[in-house]
Amino acid sequence: MTLTLEEANRIAQGAIDKAEELGILINVAVCDAGGRLVAFQRMDGAIWAGAYGSQGKAVASAGFGRPSGALTERADHPTFRGIVAAEGGHMFLGQGGVTIMRDGAVIGGCGVGGGTGQEDEDCAQVGVETL
Repeated sequence: MTLTLEEANRIAQGAIDKAEELGILINVAVCDAGGRLVAFQRMDGAIWAGAYGSQGKAVASAGFGRPSGALTERADHPTFRGIVAAEGGHMFLGQGGVTIMRDGAVIGGCGVGGGTGQEDEDCAQVGVETL
């Protein structure tokens, strides 16, 4: 099962639509199940650093099959730190990333950066719900 470019772009647009509704400027990244970027969008005026956070949240959500914010409490566990290090340190464990599932299997992750943690997660969730 794969995530297509058309689906990834639809997810990104759904997140942007929610951000516009909230009146915030975001970066949104959509990755496949292996954590590789499929689509990325940065709204005009969104902070450039959100590009890194959004991708890191998407990778973490895809890698662990749960929202990136739910992983924060495990950040200091040695095994968890080892996994993050072995992956290359690209994962970001803040709120704002959600897993993309199809038929019970992880097919990717959507990460958002630019708003509060809750706003980011809300945008990512709405984006994923477009599937």
